[in-house]
Amino acid sequence: MPALRTALLQSSGELGDVAANLKILDEAAARAAAAGASVLLAPELFLTGYAIGADIARLAEPADGPSSRAVAAIAVRHGLAVGYGYPERDTERHGVLYNSAQLIGADGAPLAQYRKTHLFGDFELKWFTPGDRAVVQTELEGLTVGMMICYDVEFPENVRAHALAGTDLLLVPTALMHPAEVVPLSVVPVRAFENQLYIAYANRTGPEGAFEFVGLSTLAGPDGTARARAGRGEELVLGDVDPAFLAASRQENPYLRDRRPDLYGPLV
Repeated sequence: MPALRTALLQSSGELGDVAANLKILDEAAARAAAAGASVLLAPELFLTGYAIGADIARLAEPADGPSSRAVAAIAVRHGLAVGYGYPERDTERHGVLYNSAQLIGADGAPLAQYRKTHLFGDFELKWFTPGDRAVVQTELEGLTVGMMICYDVEFPENVRAHALAGTDLLLVPTALMHPAEVVPLSVVPVRAFENQLYIAYANRTGPEGAFEFVGLSTLAGPDGTARARAGRGEELVLGDVDPAFLAASRQENPYLRDRRPDLYGPLV
């Protein structure tokens, strides 16, 4: 099976301007496709911006809303899957919003829809309802691909659940702030190593309202190394998810085989 070239868009886009952010996503998809990427991942709440306060309610859309159709057109136009974060409006529960991420395939069809389960900070706790599905997966070019959002990856149980469910590549759109640089520099590579999978972690960058995003978007491999890493500014980072290397690493690393679930009951 050939490697899956993965592109991480490190950008905060334009605050509150969905049309401008779709244009940025379109341009990034063109560059990623030209570099041979099969999937492009944008950050958390990329379509609207993160620090938009009460505008979240105005800009939120259903999972199948106009922005998702615009992203589907981008995916088809450039022939690659596109993952992105956005505020989701629940059409069945009035006033309920989720911090969500969606992956749309190269044919324009939705592949996965995920709602953030671990909300972070006053802003998210005020506006969003936590999701209730820890493991959301799909298939992409022979790999099992999972999704979560930012803070979710900092909980070891979350990533272990994906490992036990067979996830090969975990897509994590992110809005990580200063001074939490330890997450992309250390936590994400460790999560990839201890769970024997790849993690694509795409962050926002620079100041935005009261927040300062740190960049450092990372593609971490099952050997615990950063296969690709951005700096602090706007950047498109590319790295390969190698199924052969993943299989060999899993064969050599016994973490999942050597687990003792009979001892872990008190943890939950």
